[in-house]
Amino acid sequence: MSSLGVRTGSLLVFATAALISGCGIAPGQRMVTPATLQDTGGDFSTEAATQQTVPITDINLTMLRKLHTAQASAPLPAQTLALFGKPTAYKVGPGDVLQIVVWDHPELAAALGQPQQNSKPSDAAPGFLIDENGDVQFPYAGNVHVAGKDVTTIQKELHRRLSNVYQKPEVTVRVASFRNAQVFVDGEVRTPGSQSLNDIPMSLMTVINQGGGFTANADRSRVELIRNGTTYQLNVDDLIRRGRNPSDIYLQPGDLVRVNSREDSGVYVMGEVNKPATILPMRNGSMTLSQAISDSGSFDSNTAAAKQLFVIRNSTSETPQIYHLDATSPVSMILANQFELEPKDVVYVGQGGLVRFNRVLNLLLPAINAAVTGAVLAK
Repeated sequence: MSSLGVRTGSLLVFATAALISGCGIAPGQRMVTPATLQDTGGDFSTEAATQQTVPITDINLTMLRKLHTAQASAPLPAQTLALFGKPTAYKVGPGDVLQIVVWDHPELAAALGQPQQNSKPSDAAPGFLIDENGDVQFPYAGNVHVAGKDVTTIQKELHRRLSNVYQKPEVTVRVASFRNAQVFVDGEVRTPGSQSLNDIPMSLMTVINQGGGFTANADRSRVELIRNGTTYQLNVDDLIRRGRNPSDIYLQPGDLVRVNSREDSGVYVMGEVNKPATILPMRNGSMTLSQAISDSGSFDSNTAAAKQLFVIRNSTSETPQIYHLDATSPVSMILANQFELEPKDVVYVGQGGLVRFNRVLNLLLPAINAAVTGAVLAK
């Protein structure tokens, strides 16, 4: 046999071995994580690395029933339930302006103040400004601490003090300007910013509506209420399904309401689909496996192995979860339509064995041809 034949035969043996090795990587019912990267200049050390097996759960009717039952029976978190309640009376604070009237005592009329000329809408209304210490000064009542009190309590206190000077004084107290308490709305609303609280209680839905309402990109399932350093995760549509009115959640001074974007809850569809992409959930935050496959253009009929449909969840955590669905049967699409995806899930469609064979062969053929050409030239 000539030297060229020996070399070519060796190359073919090498190619066949590599091809067989490449065809043996079809996904099974257990997946193995890559070996740990050692400090060897970027090389993988398989001797010292510890491999971890990740169990794969088949998506079937029994699993979906258990999942749906668990979701339906799961109660609302106690901290979410604590947000619901009756509105409380407005408590005044520094910056607010009070209007105080003592009836049948014209000598106190001057204390009411006069309207300012050419006043701006942002200017405080005439009245008694609550100072930075939370106090107001009123004739014959002296220095009165009013911060943190409602107008009824303030009115009783003034009546008690003025009773030392007048007989049965008739006192009326109201808030002329609300400038102390504010809440903030941010994220996917049309007009984010601050809003002033007043004597009309402001609910969660009121602050969103006054902010222009949800935008088209808003994820109504991921609304955050930040209060006193604690973040409460709220799913508006889920609350309504459970018979809980989001308007029964009343805001407090300093609250921040943030509406997250659907782009933050995307699902990644990869592998043998016609349009690999990041798929956004619906406005209520929901997305099923069948919707994700449909939005990515469905399977590539030439390359996809419908048996190898995987959903990888919590991929960046220490406890990832992997679900498997054999999508070759029409019944499997019923299962896929009931399997709800979560933000950051990865949907992967594997490739058929023949496709792997062709791709490995395409990788090897240029090397074989180059070796044969080199051998001929050398001869």
